[in-house]
Amino acid sequence: MDDLLATLTALETELHHPGATCTRERLERLLHPEFHEVGRSGTRYIRQRVIDFLADRAPLPPVVACDHRVERLADDVALLHFASHEVAVDGTHRHAALRMSVWRRTPLGWQLHYHQGTPADT
Repeated sequence: MDDLLATLTALETELHHPGATCTRERLERLLHPEFHEVGRSGTRYIRQRVIDFLADRAPLPPVVACDHRVERLADDVALLHFASHEVAVDGTHRHAALRMSVWRRTPLGWQLHYHQGTPADT
């Protein structure tokens, strides 16, 4: 289970753009064809909108994710839980959220199938 946690945490972290932007091609591989999301704001997003946003966005404040844990729901499905927040230029934390991601193992490897963020206290 530790290997699965490390793998999914690394894949999830790629989506936070730590130091480099994911290419559109990499996002196409990471996000399952049926991917959808409910963001921290409560807004629903479809796969193509998320890919367009992540591939084309300007640098934003760093995202810090922590407290990762994983539950295996089936041989090829896992639920990743974690908390996150952005770090503003002045060092303050903002946009804290509790997050859950459903990952599915496919012939292309683990792909993000669903993601949800819920506002949390900082």
